[in-house]
Amino acid sequence: MAGPIQPREIDHLVLRVVDLDAMKAFYCEVLGCTVERVQEAIGLLQLRAGRSIVDLVPVEGKLGREGGAAPGREGRNMDHFCLRVEPFDEAAIRAHLHAHGVQAGPIEPRFGAEGQGPSIYLSDPEGNVVELKGPPSAAIDRGI
Repeated sequence: MAGPIQPREIDHLVLRVVDLDAMKAFYCEVLGCTVERVQEAIGLLQLRAGRSIVDLVPVEGKLGREGGAAPGREGRNMDHFCLRVEPFDEAAIRAHLHAHGVQAGPIEPRFGAEGQGPSIYLSDPEGNVVELKGPPSAAIDRGI
């Protein structure tokens, strides 16, 4: 029996950032997000990631100052988040990341919202871990 709260997907996530320009370039140029909305008065850049939003909040801005110390290697605001990617073409993804100077880990089968499938971990310019995940069928096709 379902309760009154039934999560469907990630709506948005918020990253507190030190270098807004580097983070915007990474998420837009490397990961394919687009600028959805800018709220300069409060210090908020909202990026579209498919049906979800990635909010970038500079730590020097109004919202950022409310959140305390800046994120860093020993004080991140989250472990990682996952972007569902389709199509999941490992060679094309790796070539694209390499062209942008981004190193990625090995492809691994991992469980996600749609089941077991291939995924690759990488880090953004400020050390946040991003998982790129393919569909379960891609894992089956590759024999993972």
